[in-house]
Amino acid sequence: MRRKKRIIRLSVFFFLLMLSMLPLAFLDVEASSLPKTIKIGGAVSFTGGFASGGLESKFGYEQAVADINKGGGIYVKEFNKQIPLELIIEDDESDSTKCVARLEKIHSIDKVVAYLGPYGSTLCAAAAGIAEKNRVPILAVSFSLLAPHQQGYKYLFSPFAKTDTGLEAIFATIDTIPKAQRPSTVAVFAEKTDWGEELMRLTPDVAKKRGYIIVTSKSYAVGTKDFSSLIIAAKSADAEIVIGVPAPPDGIALMRQIKELDYNPKVVIFWRAAGTPLWSANLKQNGDYVCFVSNWDHNFKYPGCSELVAAYKAKHNRLPAVTVGVTYSCVQILADAIKRAGTLDSNKIRDAIAATDMITVEGPVKFRADGVGITPVAMMQWQKGVSQVIYHEKFITSPLLLMPKWSERK
Repeated sequence: MRRKKRIIRLSVFFFLLMLSMLPLAFLDVEASSLPKTIKIGGAVSFTGGFASGGLESKFGYEQAVADINKGGGIYVKEFNKQIPLELIIEDDESDSTKCVARLEKIHSIDKVVAYLGPYGSTLCAAAAGIAEKNRVPILAVSFSLLAPHQQGYKYLFSPFAKTDTGLEAIFATIDTIPKAQRPSTVAVFAEKTDWGEELMRLTPDVAKKRGYIIVTSKSYAVGTKDFSSLIIAAKSADAEIVIGVPAPPDGIALMRQIKELDYNPKVVIFWRAAGTPLWSANLKQNGDYVCFVSNWDHNFKYPGCSELVAAYKAKHNRLPAVTVGVTYSCVQILADAIKRAGTLDSNKIRDAIAATDMITVEGPVKFRADGVGITPVAMMQWQKGVSQVIYHEKFITSPLLLMPKWSERK
């Protein structure tokens, strides 16, 4: 009998002990499910032909994450807690295949909840397909190719000027020149990529609608060393306006050969190449008067712009290129979407991005149903070694200056 009572007392004791430990067990489960960080990231070019823009992208992403984390991170309702961002960025080596591999890795191993895009349309187009496959939203800038947005992708978002809106901005800017001095004949220099082909396809209709004439349109392989055939054709056709989307190394080579062959167009727009630090650093005064298209410039005065410019100058002792601002804005958009979603579920974050309506360092941002950003487009021109805003709805700092003849430059 005593033995039976002892067994009962021991059973009761262990039962009560187990009950007392249950809250601790629940706390352990809750603690293990609470993420220490919110993982986001992507692949950008630290090396290769796109490295100059890729490294600017890296700075923009890193600075935005650092600024958000200074405030404690992002409040996530699901966990009733502010959680810091963790940025995972890897080098895609300016190669589409490697870009895809890096994105697959940070999805399957690092478990990012959202992607940030690489630099350049070719790489961004590849990244868009992986984002769709993995059902992970991607915010991609330095990416003007329109075609991926016409493929029914649901996870691709790009608050950046596309080929059609960029062309409209280009010709609207040229329209500001008094009619008596306004050039009207156009040469298109198109690289043999999807973006180059899209430029050749869309430019004639936009030009014709605004009263401009395409007199020559030629393509070239990326990495070409001799552009003389394109330049001579444009010079022979008396093309006063040149429009191209070269990668930075190709654009620099093109500009040098334009001078060597004494070709004197009045307006040159090298959409991508002229918007990187390499442009002015390599060409000096020979890079002046060339224009480019983007959605941000160091002259902008939206909230956070002056602080971003100051942070960049403190580190690099020069003004930031356009890519710094547009990549910074991607993190702002993503942080806002995560907060509104109240969860780290990628699908719900995707829906929150689609519903974006906010002010970023590049201005107001919304998205169309196809993921194209509704945000102000800008055009900049190099003037005395500094980019000036020549087209924007709010922050114009200079009129468009016609390019003087090489023989007349001081």
